[in-house]
Amino acid sequence: MSSGSYFPDAEVTELSPQLQKLFGKASEQLGFVPNVFSAYAHRPERFSAWFNHFRQVTEPTETLSGADREMIAVVASGINRCTYCLVSHGQALRHEMHDEANADRITFNWRHADLSNRQRAICAFVEKLTSAPSTVERSDVDALAEAGLGADDIWDVVELTAMYNFTNRISSALGIVPNAEYHSLDGAPID
Repeated sequence: MSSGSYFPDAEVTELSPQLQKLFGKASEQLGFVPNVFSAYAHRPERFSAWFNHFRQVTEPTETLSGADREMIAVVASGINRCTYCLVSHGQALRHEMHDEANADRITFNWRHADLSNRQRAICAFVEKLTSAPSTVERSDVDALAEAGLGADDIWDVVELTAMYNFTNRISSALGIVPNAEYHSLDGAPID
């Protein structure tokens, strides 16, 4: 199946053994290779660098959970109207939250979701950094600290937001379509 990208998808057999292993692991875990992999691997060295960064910044910590990180993904992606990321990370948020209805509310409009003050502060910051980055001030960062985020968590919120804005723009500009399989996953995590 084609990723929908306006550029040719990567031929798995022509990729490095490391990337072939990654594609195999994705297929084994999910039952399919995410279209974003096939499309981004058109430039394998850049896909590899992007994926390594993605893996680092999406790794949950004790103070910024997987659900928090997926929440950041869907808030940024919603503002950017990135179909691929909304579908894939919406599924991941439902899995991480174990509350499909609230996860969907966050995906469609976080203001209608049942969120803690901490989560609301994160969503407000992500929205501002995504939609009006030149207006972000020290007071916006301070609001995250006041909501209970430490320095490393604030850094992660900033870096995740920036990374998803990058990814949204690549996915949208290349025309990548979400895999239909995302709609039938049985709660499997997405790597």
